[in-house]
Amino acid sequence: MGLWQLNADTLARSRFVVSPLAETFACLKLLHVADAAHPGEHAWLRAHLPVYRALLAAEPVTARLVRAGLGREWIADFLTPAPRGGETFADEVARVRSTAPEAARAHLRTALAGPLPAELDRDDLPERAAVLLRWVWETTVRPSWERRRRVLEADVVARTAQVSRGGWVSVLDELRPGRTRWLGENLLQINLHEYPPREISGAELLFVPVTVQRAGWVAWDDGVRYAAVYPCAGALADAGIRTVPSALGALLGPSRAEVLVLLASPMSTTQLTAVSGQALGSVGRHLKVLREAGLIARRRAGRSVLYARTEAGNVLVQAVGQRREGARDCV
Repeated sequence: MGLWQLNADTLARSRFVVSPLAETFACLKLLHVADAAHPGEHAWLRAHLPVYRALLAAEPVTARLVRAGLGREWIADFLTPAPRGGETFADEVARVRSTAPEAARAHLRTALAGPLPAELDRDDLPERAAVLLRWVWETTVRPSWERRRRVLEADVVARTAQVSRGGWVSVLDELRPGRTRWLGENLLQINLHEYPPREISGAELLFVPVTVQRAGWVAWDDGVRYAAVYPCAGALADAGIRTVPSALGALLGPSRAEVLVLLASPMSTTQLTAVSGQALGSVGRHLKVLREAGLIARRRAGRSVLYARTEAGNVLVQAVGQRREGARDCV
């Protein structure tokens, strides 16, 4: 299995960051495998997969680069530079573009576990990779980035709070269940591959959420910075693609209706604030009204208070949704 060796100080200083490039690369992987994990990803693929495939059909070298770079067990390192936190997409993709051509070819040979195909023995591979990543960003990620960012930040808030309650071990075992876990004795398992342990004590350790539910990889600037990319909590990812029926918005008010729709899965006030983008005070007022109306209930989970729809709340949301579908069928 892949193991990182780290001391207590390195783990204590580790942090969660959001990366536009990581989200973009996760979406590139989803386009490549076309294997969606939830309804939002299915809809996203229907919208973007045909255009993506047409783009690669017109650029066979880039298509071969993607297939080689994603590999089977190893991603070409230059495609996934370790995030630093607080960077824009332009900052991050510039590091892909600045990769030395000989380094890019070496990374591809590692991903392929064999020789480089003749058509990839060229110097423009970093530029091609940067152009493709920019297309994925501009076309499929940036239009929904504010919503995605709120979902990712909500995950960071939840994980950070979990660290304060139960320590890092409670968080690490849940990032990618069955793959990432704390083994004790300064050993962090990061995947199931049989690689030699890597000593990272003293380096910066980052954890990076993405919304794509089957995504996950590691990246590093060797000896300086190491990052583990993981799928954010499923309930939050689903929340990021929910829409509010207009009739429900007219009944409750758009902001209050959004809170009710988001509470299909339990969330804390902090998570709702991050996902919805509404102010904390506004979310608190909406929760009070919805709870008094019997549409949501609250329960305590450790030190957190979670809210979720009651059966009455589910009936209301489903009834409005079915009415909307029926109205469309009659048009």
